Amino acid sequence: MISGGGTGGHIYPAIAIADELSTRIENNKILFVGSSNRMEMQKVPDHGYEIIGLWISGIKRKLHFSNLLIPLKVFSSVIKSYFIIKKFKPDFVIGTGGFASGPILYVASKLKIPTLIQEQNSYPGVTNRILSKSVNHICVSYSKMEKYFPKSKLLLTGNPVRKEICISKITKELSIDFFNLNHNKRTLLILGGSLGALKINEFIELNLSYFKKLDLQILWQCGNNYINKYKSLESDIIKVKPFIKKMNYAYKAADFIISRAGASVISELCIVGKPVIFIPSPNVSEDHQTKNAMSLVSLNSAEIVKEKDLNIKFNRVFDKIFSSEEYSLKLSNSIKKNERPRATYDIVNHIINFLK
Repeated sequence: MISGGGTGGHIYPAIAIADELSTRIENNKILFVGSSNRMEMQKVPDHGYEIIGLWISGIKRKLHFSNLLIPLKVFSSVIKSYFIIKKFKPDFVIGTGGFASGPILYVASKLKIPTLIQEQNSYPGVTNRILSKSVNHICVSYSKMEKYFPKSKLLLTGNPVRKEICISKITKELSIDFFNLNHNKRTLLILGGSLGALKINEFIELNLSYFKKLDLQILWQCGNNYINKYKSLESDIIKVKPFIKKMNYAYKAADFIISRAGASVISELCIVGKPVIFIPSPNVSEDHQTKNAMSLVSLNSAEIVKEKDLNIKFNRVFDKIFSSEEYSLKLSNSIKKNERPRATYDIVNHIINFLK
């Protein structure tokens, strides 16, 4: 049983683990558990897995009446989790973060079913911090995580990455054709996270003339929440998408990448090996996206521009990458050194060995 969701950063590591389990264990059964009103309810079935939804959500940071329902939602989800587990009878339960993983892993641990959580970020989410006290194993992507988790449970594995990104035989030419782009122009890929990023979208819209002057074409994932606003900007050199399903094609088509700094996308970008400018989300706990990005920036493997500095700093940083093939190649080679393509294999290997 696997639980995790809310954002692509929790969903896709879970799917990567499920795919690896399916490859290596014959006649297995995998059931996902998510939050009933979040994107995992669509993305998981798209990848061929069954999912059950819980009535669960997080606490809103601003005062909101929905926060009053949190205790009821938690109680309801714990009860439902108990019956889901009793019916499915899992041999192992895995959580990749997100609110839905809390009740299901809590119940599993109380029932003495082996449990594992996979933490993607350099600063753990609140759900995983709570669960760390009761689960058996904790797979992490950063060193020195013992300040958040029990050291005896830690396994440094890296983040699971979708197999089609780890093993991509797609050519750049095919990828350019897939998005109906121009073979004679360099391509800028813009990723604002699976839900989209308002500040990045606004900045890109205001600076389209700057990118056009550089003779760039743009592949722009603006997010489902913003597609109606920006779809009208689409042209032969600007492709606007609510969500890019074929990310292996998008990465292969790109010459330069602008991205949020969620841990999962960072793991993918290390494998992809393209010059990246990170624009971390400031709206996350403990500013962990900045910490994620700085782990690469400190190694001269990427550039970073904070949202508040976009108007005064971005063009200077992008010019530095765009105008110097030597520097662009240096960033590409450096970020590639941080890849952990065996992360999914190592996590599943640990699960299999434990079950033996």
